[in-house]
Amino acid sequence: MSAEQVIAEARKAFFVMFAGLALVWGLQLVNYADHYALSRDYGVRSGDIGSLPDILVAPLLHWSWAHIESNSGPLFVFGFLAAYRGVARFLGLSLLVALTSGLAVWFFERGDADTVGASGLIFGYFGYVVVRGLFDRHLIDTLIGVVMAASFAYLLTVAVPGTPGVSWLAHLGGLIGGLAGAWLFRDRRPRAGAGTDSRQGPGPAARDKLQVRSDHPRADLHKELGELGLL
Repeated sequence: MSAEQVIAEARKAFFVMFAGLALVWGLQLVNYADHYALSRDYGVRSGDIGSLPDILVAPLLHWSWAHIESNSGPLFVFGFLAAYRGVARFLGLSLLVALTSGLAVWFFERGDADTVGASGLIFGYFGYVVVRGLFDRHLIDTLIGVVMAASFAYLLTVAVPGTPGVSWLAHLGGLIGGLAGAWLFRDRRPRAGAGTDSRQGPGPAARDKLQVRSDHPRADLHKELGELGLL
């Protein structure tokens, strides 16, 4: 991706997350006005076949204002970091994480509680951001992953068995989905030598690089971004 493409995707990622949070808060207003009927009707219930489709809806619902407030900040931050390299990839990741988080609850949760909340998505985005740079071989993304892991490692304490008051299974399932998504949605770069052909001349990748000449006004920017693994 060129610098212009990265900036364009980051802009789209910001608006996607802003719209996503607006949707979550709008549903919370409706939910609150109806005494949280949405959470009761569309929460994931372990072993209940009828609640399987709700796996895709439950992450958008919450049980209280404190619940949604605690999730909103991390959801936006980790969601943006997960989305800024490609919104289409991010949407695929979100679907995968919602499925792994919801299915973990559906298969393994005990009792008949209705499980809702965006924390499964948060853990999925967190896991994705932490390891994405390793799979994509991007220095900047790797450094972001290290910083996020060091700053938010405490999140893992609520993804282990026995954590009271939270659905640790939803957290763990989301985390697994995010780690898997980092591998499934990784950059698949051509092998060395794939950009040229001895008979046909430089391939598309080589031609793109040749277009940035030393006298190009953005040559230094392209060089620095390339050295950082951004291009």
